[in-house]
Amino acid sequence: FFQFLLDEFRADPSELQSAIAQYQADPSPDNVQLVNRASLPARRQIFEVLNMTPNGTLNLVSMRSDLLSLLDAYTDLNAVDKDLEILLGAWFNRGFLSLEQIDWETPAFILEKLIRYEAVHEITGWDDLRRRVSSGRRCYAFFHPALQDEPIIFVQVALANGLAGSIDQLIRDDTAGPASVQDEARANTAIFYSISNCQPGLRGIAFGDLLIKQVVDLISSELPHIKTYSTLSPIPGFGTWMKRAARDDDSDLSAVERAVITQLQNPNDREWVGTQCADSEPILMSLCAHYLLNEKRGDAPLDPVSRFHLRNGARLERINWLGDTSAKGIQESAGLLVNYVYDRKSVTKNHERYIYDNEVVTSSGVAQLAKRRG
Repeated sequence: FFQFLLDEFRADPSELQSAIAQYQADPSPDNVQLVNRASLPARRQIFEVLNMTPNGTLNLVSMRSDLLSLLDAYTDLNAVDKDLEILLGAWFNRGFLSLEQIDWETPAFILEKLIRYEAVHEITGWDDLRRRVSSGRRCYAFFHPALQDEPIIFVQVALANGLAGSIDQLIRDDTAGPASVQDEARANTAIFYSISNCQPGLRGIAFGDLLIKQVVDLISSELPHIKTYSTLSPIPGFGTWMKRAARDDDSDLSAVERAVITQLQNPNDREWVGTQCADSEPILMSLCAHYLLNEKRGDAPLDPVSRFHLRNGARLERINWLGDTSAKGIQESAGLLVNYVYDRKSVTKNHERYIYDNEVVTSSGVAQLAKRRG
């Protein structure tokens, strides 16, 4: 089906050549539009018609999800995907999105979807979910009128005193002494600890930066005593990078670093991380700082979460030892988590330093950690 769309509903080459010739002879605004129309693949018209049918937008989002699963094997279909991405990006722009707070009074069928869609820190059931939307914790989601009752993306926030360094401090039950506070009037920090995209078919369309900025504005208007906005973020590429570097004979890892990385192949359990791995804390912390500051994909940081927050104007503030001792956390990042701080006075300046100068804006503490390596 997608190959049919690619082959039979592309832009007409002869029509496009004719339009280009007319523009070259007379570069008028009308001929600019003529080139624009001639360059558009006919399949875009098909998608636009499908979008007007009942549940058409939802079906197109589902269609793109199927298409994305094929792109590795059929790279020529990227052209079809780009057409869908452009149209969905226009249909899901900020003007159509509504921000809603999710609480325990939200309809159960939407709460159930949050349990299913949570991608960072698993929600283990209804009791766990209730804690995450109770006093001292908040959840916000974007919705779209064409996808009724389907959240697009949601973020979970804990109100706390100071930065939290462990996810258990934020999501375990109250008897475990969470860092979040029950009396919201006593909090001075809002910690964004999980952000999850709910619709795979909308991959590549930017929602997260809009969501965070709008939630910051909303919380600051409702709770003006909140002065610090921070994340408690995973480092999903760190474990993969360490293992790849350890296999590479030409990497600059020291013998001690290689030995520590080899230790990480042991079973992923809390007891091992808390005891045997504890002696390796200084090495892993400095390795992580090096990874976040110096390892690149082109000019940008290698880690995808780091790219996201730095592009939005955050500052890399702190690396936390044993921040996430779940099996996933140990496998992805040796249990480390990161705080990125959104200083409202510096967000624009930090964004520009990252975009124009490729600078990783960081605290002196993280910079010193990276210098200690080796």
